Amino acid sequence: MNHIAAFIYAYGYMGVFSLLMLGIVGLPVPDEWLLTFAGYLIFKGYFHVVPALATVVLGSICGISVSYYMGHTLGISFVRRYGQRFHITEEKMGRVHAWFARAGRWSLLVGYFIPGIRHLAGFVAGTSKLRFPEFALFAYAGAFVWSVSFVAIGYFSGKEWASTTRTIHRDIVIGAALAAIMVLAYLFVIRKPHRKE
Repeated sequence: MNHIAAFIYAYGYMGVFSLLMLGIVGLPVPDEWLLTFAGYLIFKGYFHVVPALATVVLGSICGISVSYYMGHTLGISFVRRYGQRFHITEEKMGRVHAWFARAGRWSLLVGYFIPGIRHLAGFVAGTSKLRFPEFALFAYAGAFVWSVSFVAIGYFSGKEWASTTRTIHRDIVIGAALAAIMVLAYLFVIRKPHRKE
């Protein structure tokens, strides 16, 4: 993480903006770490509150907007050309789109807090042809809540921001795993059709 910290110290707000945007698109950037570090820099007086919050919110919004645009313009053709290599078929995409039409919009709002989901939600929204105003309503609200929350954690944790971030990330991963297990149990056990005697 030292090289990321050095990059932020060198480029300030623009460094945070660019790294966060690229992280949301899918590059290997530790997003939560970046946000809590920005909060810590506010705590230390290196960053000011208003421009720092504006930077992280705009970085998150720009990142998921790029993902949406990529999905909207390249998604289906990408699936048709390269999907088999990744075991992704048009049939599977159709099911994802159907799910997204029912409840997927909410994944744009809460998906930021789940590792991996925030990197796919915008792309899937784009491939589902979700109208941009609907996408923006949920995705941008989620970007605001997520980014401001982690900046606040970094600020109020002060010198303990790094250990707090590790603890929260661990708890999020555990919570996501438990949620996935519950969903699988519901799909394969509770909803499993009973055999007729």
